[in-house]
Amino acid sequence: MFRTLAALVCFSLSFVCIAKPLVIAHRGASGYLPEHTLEAFILAYSQGADFIEQDLVLSKDNVPIVLHDIHLETATDVEQVFPSRGRDDGRFYALDFTLAELKTLRVHERQDKNGKQVFPGRFSGQSDFRIASFEEQLDLMKQLNRQFGKKVGIYPEIKSPAWHKKQGRDISKIVLSILRKYNLDDHEKPVYVQCFDFDETKRLRNELGAKVKLVQLIGENDWAESSTDYDILRSPMGLKKIAQVADGIGPWIPQLIDLNGMKPTSLTVDAKNAGLAIHPYTFRKDQLPEGMTAKQSLDLLFSVLQVDGVFTDFTDTVVKHLELVSIEDRKSQN
Repeated sequence: MFRTLAALVCFSLSFVCIAKPLVIAHRGASGYLPEHTLEAFILAYSQGADFIEQDLVLSKDNVPIVLHDIHLETATDVEQVFPSRGRDDGRFYALDFTLAELKTLRVHERQDKNGKQVFPGRFSGQSDFRIASFEEQLDLMKQLNRQFGKKVGIYPEIKSPAWHKKQGRDISKIVLSILRKYNLDDHEKPVYVQCFDFDETKRLRNELGAKVKLVQLIGENDWAESSTDYDILRSPMGLKKIAQVADGIGPWIPQLIDLNGMKPTSLTVDAKNAGLAIHPYTFRKDQLPEGMTAKQSLDLLFSVLQVDGVFTDFTDTVVKHLELVSIEDRKSQN
């Protein structure tokens, strides 16, 4: 594997990177602090992220909150605070709670269905982390950028739009109204809006008139993220259809390369041929491919696949890697 990787990296050395790849903080600095909290947002900002991601779901009073799931129990103490508020399936849905009620919950590291921490080595303290609204994070970004003279962007994801519609809520329309309130529905602003549901991506552009940059997320069909057929979407024809409404794709990293044979799939080339940016997810230094180091994984993404950006739980690791690559490039040119 390593010999093949080295050959791939050497083959790519003649490539001159014109634009620095984007470092997208996945749920904030989620490798260090509970995901999507204001604290994780601030840490990711301080570590040098170019963009910070916000997964968005609606509260009972139609406020977009920053939460990865439509359910609450995997990342909060809702079962202890509101034990009788679960639905018949035993799950606790953000949509059943007002923003004020959601603010009473404490956010903890992500847990599995058995209550075990998904990433054992991550934050395990008892600090008082809380759910943030989308507007809270927008206000925070505005102030940090103003004070530090930076243009760090936001990267919201519209979660489960079809499910929200079945509940009588139009999450896309609400999110777009907030972006417009902050003058962020603008293709030139540092904003990407992402979604797994291709029908909704098309609706955002064509029916709701979104001007913002759009990214089509690509999952696997067995994940049941949406009714979208991702196998078709990854084909050259599917990518051309994406390019009619979106600016880029957000593929799962294993969709870009066969880690067993260390051979790139055709997805990267096909997407670039369609004129799409490529922002894969998710680089985690505590969940690397077997036998690979963080540096080798990042070399694979940036030097071999030449992606345009990457989602990461560890902003600082990716920022440092790109800084070192830049220094090495300058030395080689002298």
